[in-house]
Amino acid sequence: MSPKRASDPTDLLRQVRGTDAQLGADLEKEFSALTKRRSFGLVFERHQPEAVELPGQPIRRGVKVRVLQPRGETTKGDSRMWRVDSIESNFAGKQIAQLIELVQEAPERMTAPTEDLVVVAEFDDKIYPGLVETGRVERGGDKPFHTVINAENFHALEMLTYTHRGKVDAIYIDPPYNTGSRDWKYNNDYVEGDDDYRHSKWLAFMERRLLVARKLLNPDDSVLIVTIDEKEYLRLGMLLEQIFPEGRQQMVSSVINPAGSSRPGSFSRTDEYVFVVQFGDSSTSRVQLSDDWRVNPNDKRTTKMLWSMLKRTGTGKNRTDSPNLFYPIFVNVADGTFHSVGEVIPLGTSRRSIEAPEGTVAAYPIHDDGGEGRWQVSRDSLFELIENGYVRVGRPSSTQGYTISYLKSGEQKKVLQGIYEIHGRRADGSVISNSELQSFIPGTAWRVPSHDASRHGSNMIKALMPDRKFPFPKSLFAVEDSLRFFVKEKPNAVILDFFSGSGTTAHAVMRLNRQDQGRRQCISITNNEVSADEQGKLRKRGLRPGDAEWERWGICDYITKPRIRAAITGKTFDGEPIKGEYKFTDEFPMAEGFEENAAFFTLTYEAPLSVRHNRAFERIASMLWLRAGATGRIIDDLGDRGWDISSVYAVLENIDDAESFFGAMRGAEAVHTVFVVTDDDAAFQMVCRELVSNLNVVRLYESYLQNFEINQGRGF
Repeated sequence: MSPKRASDPTDLLRQVRGTDAQLGADLEKEFSALTKRRSFGLVFERHQPEAVELPGQPIRRGVKVRVLQPRGETTKGDSRMWRVDSIESNFAGKQIAQLIELVQEAPERMTAPTEDLVVVAEFDDKIYPGLVETGRVERGGDKPFHTVINAENFHALEMLTYTHRGKVDAIYIDPPYNTGSRDWKYNNDYVEGDDDYRHSKWLAFMERRLLVARKLLNPDDSVLIVTIDEKEYLRLGMLLEQIFPEGRQQMVSSVINPAGSSRPGSFSRTDEYVFVVQFGDSSTSRVQLSDDWRVNPNDKRTTKMLWSMLKRTGTGKNRTDSPNLFYPIFVNVADGTFHSVGEVIPLGTSRRSIEAPEGTVAAYPIHDDGGEGRWQVSRDSLFELIENGYVRVGRPSSTQGYTISYLKSGEQKKVLQGIYEIHGRRADGSVISNSELQSFIPGTAWRVPSHDASRHGSNMIKALMPDRKFPFPKSLFAVEDSLRFFVKEKPNAVILDFFSGSGTTAHAVMRLNRQDQGRRQCISITNNEVSADEQGKLRKRGLRPGDAEWERWGICDYITKPRIRAAITGKTFDGEPIKGEYKFTDEFPMAEGFEENAAFFTLTYEAPLSVRHNRAFERIASMLWLRAGATGRIIDDLGDRGWDISSVYAVLENIDDAESFFGAMRGAEAVHTVFVVTDDDAAFQMVCRELVSNLNVVRLYESYLQNFEINQGRGF
């Protein structure tokens, strides 16, 4: 009886290779070519090339343009593309462009004022990017800068292939969900819900960006996290498998709207989906989590010790309700330990008449509105609780002096029964349980209150920017938690978000840094698109893209940059301290801000000839700084000597004065990257020989120009 033949093509190929290696190799080559035609797996159209309008870019001879609709018009403008054939001045001194339509047969010709044109870039055009800084905020000393880039995200990703190829540790993106409710544009048009090609357009849109993002991820150890809802999750999952066949993929369901979003005649939507794709040695870290993450929160083997506030809340919370429960607790300022417990203060006696012992602060049960409350336990009972380690000193408080927490009777009983295994005490004498230090990896169903997008997304925006709104922001803590599993052990991680929106990812990275004194940095990419509703209002006022008053309402300038600035400074746009406190993993007043740095940029489009002749150095300079780690100052002017050295990188242009540069480099031990501007190969090799061998020496502008010329062979 003959053996059963394999039906799987890969098994058949394996059999052929066993008998005829050359034939097997030839068949495998052909099979690979066939599979690339997408006859298997996800199939979608790519006949709709993308193009993006670039308001503010100069109108020059040879560029592609569209004609803007007349001022005051709200109807759709002319979508045709033209090439500028020439530019002349008319009798009134106005610049007039001669245009040729970009079509294969019988192109039209027309003239138009250059002020009525906008530059258009198609995604198969060669681009040579630069960066112009538009502001910064510095509170982080020598820490790396978080960066916000105002750009079309595909072109910004192309730019990052020069600065961060293979260097990104984590990508977190929340792309358009393609709901049909004007949540994204394709070729400058909103994709409506009844568009027959909306899924195809969305897949082509995502594929182009993910293919470039793939070049940025560290293949040895990195992660890609993508959130989506039910409209595209099936297609996204297949797309991720096709683009990242070497990745290990999982999907998490996460409740982001416990109240539910109604769907007529259907179940209400409460969750979204989180795709996680891991590469190389990437692994999910065990993390200290609350009981909300556990499958069975009542499992005594995994229950976390619960500390409750000593200050009474709810009914009977005021001093007058229980006068004998109002007394001071003195805390040593130097180390946050208990000093003593004061006497009960009778009604009618002001607490301000009580003098705290030297070196201490008095903690009182004071409500947020300044009203006097009362403690949960009597003064005598508190002595015993402190002795047993059941009372803990928290953070300093502007209203209470210090926050004080304790273990209620039920929690004390668990300690006595051994359910909580005590393995030590803190400096203030409070007990430390193993349960508090337990770390675990949760399942794929997340039902965590902190991930509620309304309470911790929309309300967060309202606190940071009381006068501004942003549709459907992510919960800050949901993004923070998602990243923590993968960058917990990477204090210097580089995190990228190229659908940055309101800037939640950068905000979350700052939170993570504060929790473990990390130096992680986030690169946020967002455009300056004005919302659909706002566009109509602005057009009626005679405004158009490129006008300063139009651009100020764009997402980057109006939401992203102000949000990150507010988070760092702890102040609103008006300079007022931000009200409220951060919750959960790290609780502290939002007005404290963060010890972080951030720089803001706009992407530019440079002429390759200007780059080659060193006439675009000022715009390329920020890219060099970004490539060198975004630390310290930007070298944007080489001065008369033709070289400069910052804290971590250097630029040498004047090879004739290289000796003084080499002398200065001998004392620059922290410098790890040197950019050398020269077309002379022998001169470049000479510089490399003179510098220490462990330096990364990069030749300009050869490396820059080659990078973006190679990128054009994308085959989209």
